[in-house]
Amino acid sequence: MKVTVVGTGYVGLVTGACLAEIGHHVICVDQDEMKIEKLKRGISPIYEAYLEDMIFRNIQEQRLSFSIDMEAAMPGSQVVFIAVGTPSLEDGDVDLSQVEKAAREIGKHLSAYTVIVSKSTVPVGSCRRIAQIIKKNLIKEVSFDVVSNPEFLREGTAIYDTFHGDRIVFGSRSKKAVDILTELYKPLHQKILVTDPESAELIKYASNAFLATKISFINEMANLCEKTGGDIQAVAEGMGMDQRIGNKFLQAGIGFGGACFPKDVSGLLKTGEKYGYDFKIIRQTLAVNSTQKQKPLEILEKIIEDWKDIKIGILGLAFKPGTDDVREAPALYIIKELYGRGVHVKAYDPVANDNMQSVLSFPVTYCNNPYDAVSDCDAVILVTEWQEFKELSLRKIRRLMKRKIFIDGRNVFASESMKKKGFDYYPIGICCKEIMTQNLVEGEIYIDESEKSNYTGSGTWNQIFTCN
Repeated sequence: MKVTVVGTGYVGLVTGACLAEIGHHVICVDQDEMKIEKLKRGISPIYEAYLEDMIFRNIQEQRLSFSIDMEAAMPGSQVVFIAVGTPSLEDGDVDLSQVEKAAREIGKHLSAYTVIVSKSTVPVGSCRRIAQIIKKNLIKEVSFDVVSNPEFLREGTAIYDTFHGDRIVFGSRSKKAVDILTELYKPLHQKILVTDPESAELIKYASNAFLATKISFINEMANLCEKTGGDIQAVAEGMGMDQRIGNKFLQAGIGFGGACFPKDVSGLLKTGEKYGYDFKIIRQTLAVNSTQKQKPLEILEKIIEDWKDIKIGILGLAFKPGTDDVREAPALYIIKELYGRGVHVKAYDPVANDNMQSVLSFPVTYCNNPYDAVSDCDAVILVTEWQEFKELSLRKIRRLMKRKIFIDGRNVFASESMKKKGFDYYPIGICCKEIMTQNLVEGEIYIDESEKSNYTGSGTWNQIFTCN
């Protein structure tokens, strides 16, 4: 089929490239001339595994092209995807201005029956709104259908997710439109769920909000583990073995970020408000996530008395590994807070240095490798769990640092191993014995006499309360 994709961000570019890969003829349209010129040369404006190779290959095969001209792109297209950005407004609501602009342009250039696909993440009722805008801007009477087809891609694995997705969702009351899209996606061999547009729009928000809630829940449990002596990794492993729960999104850390979870959870919250419903759980999901980003700072404040001349290294700037996206990244918040305390920040990320530099207006020392980023630092905060960081020479890291404070915001390393290597190691959700047993002497017995009468276990007091 001939397909037009409006928007060349993460969703639009991946969608266009993958549809071309399975044999369709795709033209991607964007108003950013510099971006389009790069894409015409096979240069991807975003970092996404395998994407640039796929773009270049399909340009060579003449199945994929790029343009700034909607009028030239539209004729002959059986399907037009709207895949533009829907960022958050200041109040957390969804900014639909780009979607509405795309709908107006589509309406002006529609000349034959076309399936218009809403691929952008939009609030419930948006398909109706898109249809109204298109109809209002038609130059001549022509039929069309608007279908909600939400994406479920993860940045960093978007190509894989496209070809190995759990499901494809169509929200439409038109059999004709559904049949065309079923044929379009047929080479992917995935389960298809057909529902009404409103339900399809809510499926996307509900999915992201649930996953975000799962992350905030495990982070709440991590905070309790730190106070009780528990190990969040053991807790998560035990929870994940329950098939009703599953082991995904149970990795404790310093919170979620990116373009989807924060925006979509806020958007769902605002949708609830518009319909007179208060999402209490969703509200707390955001609150917990906001608090979780502060964890590294709280740890540092307990250790560092004088912030003068303090130097701190940041390992990882992207909100997750596999992408250069720094939108809502925990590193963004942490660096701003450290700068406000007068800290000299050094930072390194395998692919996101330039993006972070473009959004921060104050000086940060961006390094070319992780060892430069930690050199002469009083503390290091690991923010993004890149594979490169898991393979670091920790002895070299310790040798390069001034003080040996290592805050592991993603629990990449083993606590005992880090302590043996000489680090003052602070993971998330794992009881830090250096803090809990301050001034205790190894081998001595510390018993809370008031608890003796409540103890019914088989072990002796010595076995339980010996400081080790």
